[in-house]
Amino acid sequence: MEAGLDFSTADLAQTRFAVSPMWEVVTSYRLLNDPADPPLHRRWAAQVRPRLLRAGLDRGWLAALVPGGGYLADFLNPTPAGPFPELSAELAAIRRSTPEQVRADLAVLQSKSPRPSPRLRLLHEEPAAALEKVAEEVATYWELALAPYWPRIRRLLEADVFHRARQVAEHGSAHVLNELHDSVSWDAGTLRMVRRQCNLTRDQAGAGLLLVPSAFAWPRVLTRSVPAEPPQLAYPARGIGDLWEPRTAGGAAEAVAAVLGRSRAQLLAELDTPASTTQLARSCGLSAPGVSQHLTALRNAGLVTAHRNGRSVLYARTAVADALLAPSAAP
Repeated sequence: MEAGLDFSTADLAQTRFAVSPMWEVVTSYRLLNDPADPPLHRRWAAQVRPRLLRAGLDRGWLAALVPGGGYLADFLNPTPAGPFPELSAELAAIRRSTPEQVRADLAVLQSKSPRPSPRLRLLHEEPAAALEKVAEEVATYWELALAPYWPRIRRLLEADVFHRARQVAEHGSAHVLNELHDSVSWDAGTLRMVRRQCNLTRDQAGAGLLLVPSAFAWPRVLTRSVPAEPPQLAYPARGIGDLWEPRTAGGAAEAVAAVLGRSRAQLLAELDTPASTTQLARSCGLSAPGVSQHLTALRNAGLVTAHRNGRSVLYARTAVADALLAPSAAP
């Protein structure tokens, strides 16, 4: 099947890019629920899946709203107001979804499910109250599955946006649209998509086009089409294959140790993968109180972040710490 999105000069002028936390939520959640082993995200999925099972997120609101394939409820992916919105802004937009939009989305979801879940029925009957619960669960999922890794993911997505913006400046919008994905092509003022499960046409959406790079959409593109709003197209970002590669350089770590001390540099190196105080104490051969003290100092310096994981806390390196330990930082 092929769908086509017609463009006027004004539509091209209103085409823009945005990094959307909610697109990463829905695509990553769908990936985690896929029984197939995700080859590009195996390292991340192995760490995250046990956390979601312990939190019961495999059977909550997201499980009801994000099926394994096909249609995604449009209200989960509101139009970003700017190029780099925060998750809190997108959750606020989800809470503002009108009952009409929610019920229309649910009608599509339920038409493809022989046994609608009690959560979807509650969402249909009491949208405002249920949307609050949806937003709360998304925030929990974010804290467990994405927040510890967000500096790395966001850096990948921003690099894609900046690369394609440069390509627009050098070669024009048509060139960039033609290189987004092998299922997307530009032909005489129309963006054509093959092997699509839903149509994306101009009469179903507003002017322009919102292009959203995603770390988890691979190997497909996903679309959102809501009247009066610009259509959205989420596509696999460049460089996904290197996303989870270890990023610690021995020479750089030694240089950092000379400034921060060997124990703190060792902890930063270990935090290439988010970990708890107990895990770090075990892997680094340090006492738990000592690790806790070092982590507090590193957090105060903006080099690590803390994320609640049930009764424990996961620590992760920030982008600043990644830059300190990057191979180019080595003498």
